[in-house]
Amino acid sequence: MSDVWELYRWQPSFVLGFHGTDAGVVETVVQSPLDGLKKSESTTEWLGHGVYFWEQDPGRALDWASNGKTKGTVTKPDVVGAIIDLGYCLDLTTISGLEEVRQAYETLRDSCTLAGVPLPRNTGGADRLKRELDCAVIQSLHLYRKERCMRPYDSVRAPFPEADVLYDESGFRAKNHIQVCVINTAQCIKGYFKPIPGAKG
Repeated sequence: MSDVWELYRWQPSFVLGFHGTDAGVVETVVQSPLDGLKKSESTTEWLGHGVYFWEQDPGRALDWASNGKTKGTVTKPDVVGAIIDLGYCLDLTTISGLEEVRQAYETLRDSCTLAGVPLPRNTGGADRLKRELDCAVIQSLHLYRKERCMRPYDSVRAPFPEADVLYDESGFRAKNHIQVCVINTAQCIKGYFKPIPGAKG
Protein backbone atom coordinates (compact mmCIF):
# COMPACT_ATOMS: atom_id res chain seq x y z
CA MET A 1 0.00 0.00 0.00
CA SER A 2 2.73 2.49 -0.83
CA ASP A 3 1.47 5.90 -1.82
CA VAL A 4 3.50 8.33 -3.93
CA TRP A 5 1.06 11.10 -2.97
CA GLU A 6 1.36 10.60 0.81
CA LEU A 7 2.48 14.20 1.38
CA TYR A 8 -0.94 15.39 0.21
CA ARG A 9 -2.86 13.37 2.78
CA TRP A 10 -2.39 16.29 5.17
CA GLN A 11 -5.39 18.58 4.96
CA PRO A 12 -4.25 22.22 4.93
CA SER A 13 -7.05 23.96 6.81
CA PHE A 14 -9.92 23.61 9.23
CA VAL A 15 -13.43 22.45 8.39
CA LEU A 16 -16.60 22.99 10.34
CA GLY A 17 -18.37 19.79 11.27
CA PHE A 18 -21.86 19.44 12.70
CA HIS A 19 -23.18 16.61 14.85
CA GLY A 20 -26.91 16.05 15.38
CA THR A 21 -27.90 14.87 18.84
CA ASP A 22 -30.03 15.74 21.87
CA ALA A 23 -29.96 19.30 23.25
CA GLY A 24 -28.70 18.00 26.59
CA VAL A 25 -25.67 16.44 24.90
CA VAL A 26 -25.00 19.69 23.02
CA GLU A 27 -25.00 21.72 26.25
CA THR A 28 -22.72 19.23 28.00
CA VAL A 29 -20.21 19.16 25.13
CA VAL A 30 -20.14 22.96 24.74
CA GLN A 31 -19.73 23.51 28.51
CA SER A 32 -17.26 20.63 29.04
CA PRO A 33 -15.42 20.27 25.72
CA LEU A 34 -12.71 17.99 27.11
CA ASP A 35 -15.37 15.32 27.61
CA GLY A 36 -16.34 15.64 23.93
CA LEU A 37 -18.62 13.39 21.94
CA LYS A 38 -18.55 9.61 22.20
CA LYS A 39 -17.05 7.63 19.35
CA SER A 40 -19.44 5.53 17.27
CA GLU A 41 -18.14 1.97 17.27
CA SER A 42 -20.88 -0.25 15.88
CA THR A 43 -20.22 -2.66 13.02
CA THR A 44 -22.35 -0.57 10.63
CA GLU A 45 -20.48 2.77 10.74
CA TRP A 46 -20.05 4.15 7.23
CA LEU A 47 -16.42 5.26 7.66
CA GLY A 48 -15.30 3.02 10.50
CA HIS A 49 -15.10 3.90 14.18
CA GLY A 50 -14.88 7.52 15.33
CA VAL A 51 -16.88 10.67 16.00
CA TYR A 52 -19.09 11.61 13.05
CA PHE A 53 -19.84 15.03 11.59
CA TRP A 54 -21.65 16.45 8.58
CA GLU A 55 -19.12 18.72 6.88
CA GLN A 56 -20.36 22.34 6.62
CA ASP A 57 -24.03 21.32 7.03
CA PRO A 58 -25.80 22.04 10.33
CA GLY A 59 -29.18 21.59 8.64
CA ARG A 60 -28.38 18.01 7.69
CA ALA A 61 -27.17 17.30 11.23
CA LEU A 62 -30.43 18.62 12.65
CA ASP A 63 -32.43 16.59 10.12
CA TRP A 64 -30.53 13.47 11.22
CA ALA A 65 -31.30 14.10 14.89
CA SER A 66 -34.92 15.10 14.21
CA ASN A 67 -35.71 11.93 12.29
CA GLY A 68 -34.58 9.55 15.03
CA LYS A 69 -31.46 8.29 13.31
CA THR A 70 -29.05 9.01 16.15
CA LYS A 71 -27.77 6.21 18.38
CA GLY A 72 -29.04 7.72 21.62
CA THR A 73 -32.43 8.97 22.74
CA VAL A 74 -33.28 12.41 21.39
CA THR A 75 -35.93 14.33 23.31
CA LYS A 76 -35.07 17.72 21.82
CA PRO A 77 -33.08 17.57 18.54
CA ASP A 78 -30.14 19.96 18.39
CA VAL A 79 -26.74 20.45 16.75
CA VAL A 80 -23.24 20.94 18.08
CA GLY A 81 -20.55 22.37 15.83
CA ALA A 82 -16.86 21.49 15.89
CA ILE A 83 -13.77 23.15 14.50
CA ILE A 84 -11.88 20.25 12.96
CA ASP A 85 -8.32 19.93 11.75
CA LEU A 86 -8.55 16.79 9.58
CA GLY A 87 -4.81 16.20 10.01
CA TYR A 88 -3.55 13.08 8.28
CA CYS A 89 -6.76 12.22 6.44
CA LEU A 90 -7.96 9.20 4.49
CA ASP A 91 -9.85 11.30 1.95
CA LEU A 92 -12.20 9.32 -0.25
CA THR A 93 -12.59 12.20 -2.68
CA THR A 94 -9.06 11.36 -3.93
CA ILE A 95 -7.80 8.61 -6.22
CA SER A 96 -5.12 7.57 -3.73
CA GLY A 97 -7.60 7.34 -0.85
CA LEU A 98 -10.04 5.26 -2.88
CA GLU A 99 -7.24 2.99 -4.10
CA GLU A 100 -6.08 2.32 -0.55
CA VAL A 101 -9.64 1.38 0.44
CA ARG A 102 -9.96 -0.90 -2.61
CA GLN A 103 -6.73 -2.68 -1.61
CA ALA A 104 -7.99 -3.03 1.97
CA TYR A 105 -11.17 -4.62 0.62
CA GLU A 106 -9.16 -7.15 -1.38
CA THR A 107 -7.06 -8.01 1.67
CA LEU A 108 -10.18 -8.46 3.83
CA ARG A 109 -11.91 -10.52 1.12
CA ASP A 110 -8.90 -12.83 0.80
CA SER A 111 -8.62 -13.20 4.60
CA CYS A 112 -12.31 -14.11 4.88
CA THR A 113 -11.95 -16.66 2.07
CA LEU A 114 -8.93 -18.29 3.75
CA ALA A 115 -10.72 -18.39 7.11
CA GLY A 116 -13.91 -19.76 5.55
CA VAL A 117 -16.06 -16.95 6.95
CA PRO A 118 -18.50 -14.84 4.96
CA LEU A 119 -17.55 -11.31 4.01
CA PRO A 120 -19.73 -8.73 5.82
CA ARG A 121 -22.42 -7.10 3.67
CA ASN A 122 -23.87 -3.62 3.30
CA THR A 123 -27.66 -3.63 3.71
CA GLY A 124 -30.44 -1.15 4.33
CA GLY A 125 -31.99 -0.33 0.97
CA ALA A 126 -30.68 1.55 -2.05
CA ASP A 127 -28.62 3.91 0.14
CA ARG A 128 -27.09 0.97 2.05
CA LEU A 129 -27.68 2.61 5.40
CA LYS A 130 -26.19 -0.33 7.34
CA ARG A 131 -22.61 -0.58 6.11
CA GLU A 132 -21.05 -3.62 7.76
CA LEU A 133 -18.79 -4.28 4.76
CA ASP A 134 -17.56 -0.69 4.47
CA CYS A 135 -16.95 -0.48 8.22
CA ALA A 136 -15.01 -3.76 8.19
CA VAL A 137 -12.91 -2.59 5.22
CA ILE A 138 -12.01 0.74 6.87
CA GLN A 139 -11.24 -0.92 10.21
CA SER A 140 -9.09 -3.51 8.42
CA LEU A 141 -7.23 -0.70 6.67
CA HIS A 142 -6.43 0.93 10.03
CA LEU A 143 -5.29 -2.41 11.48
CA TYR A 144 -3.11 -3.13 8.42
CA ARG A 145 -1.38 0.23 8.83
CA LYS A 146 -0.89 -0.28 12.58
CA GLU A 147 0.60 -3.76 12.14
CA ARG A 148 3.12 -2.34 9.66
CA CYS A 149 4.02 0.69 11.79
CA MET A 150 2.57 3.06 9.18
CA ARG A 151 1.33 6.50 10.16
CA PRO A 152 -2.23 6.16 11.51
CA TYR A 153 -4.99 8.26 10.01
CA ASP A 154 -6.45 11.05 12.13
CA SER A 155 -9.70 11.21 10.18
CA VAL A 156 -11.68 9.79 7.27
CA ARG A 157 -13.66 11.97 4.86
CA ALA A 158 -16.04 10.88 2.10
CA PRO A 159 -18.86 12.15 -0.11
CA PHE A 160 -22.13 10.22 -0.19
CA PRO A 161 -24.99 10.47 -2.68
CA GLU A 162 -28.19 9.74 -0.79
CA ALA A 163 -31.98 9.70 -1.23
CA ASP A 164 -34.04 10.38 -4.37
CA VAL A 165 -32.82 12.35 -7.37
CA LEU A 166 -33.20 16.11 -6.97
CA TYR A 167 -35.23 16.43 -10.20
CA ASP A 168 -35.93 14.29 -13.30
CA GLU A 169 -32.72 13.04 -14.94
CA SER A 170 -30.62 14.75 -12.25
CA GLY A 171 -27.21 13.47 -11.26
CA PHE A 172 -27.76 15.12 -7.86
CA ARG A 173 -29.52 13.44 -4.96
CA ALA A 174 -31.72 15.14 -2.34
CA LYS A 175 -29.41 14.34 0.58
CA ASN A 176 -25.91 14.39 -0.92
CA HIS A 177 -23.38 15.14 1.80
CA ILE A 178 -19.82 14.86 3.01
CA GLN A 179 -19.22 12.93 6.20
CA VAL A 180 -16.18 13.26 8.39
CA CYS A 181 -15.20 10.57 10.87
CA VAL A 182 -12.68 11.85 13.41
CA ILE A 183 -10.51 9.12 14.91
CA ASN A 184 -7.86 11.20 16.70
CA THR A 185 -10.25 13.47 18.59
CA ALA A 186 -7.60 14.90 20.93
CA GLN A 187 -5.60 16.32 18.02
CA CYS A 188 -8.29 17.03 15.44
CA ILE A 189 -11.12 18.68 17.35
CA LYS A 190 -9.98 22.18 18.22
CA GLY A 191 -13.22 23.26 19.87
CA TYR A 192 -16.98 22.86 20.04
CA PHE A 193 -19.61 25.56 19.58
CA LYS A 194 -23.34 26.09 19.46
CA PRO A 195 -24.35 27.07 15.90
CA ILE A 196 -26.41 30.25 15.49
CA PRO A 197 -29.51 29.62 13.34
CA GLY A 198 -30.27 32.46 10.93
CA ALA A 199 -26.84 34.10 11.31
CA LYS A 200 -25.76 36.08 8.23
CA GLY A 201 -22.27 35.86 6.72
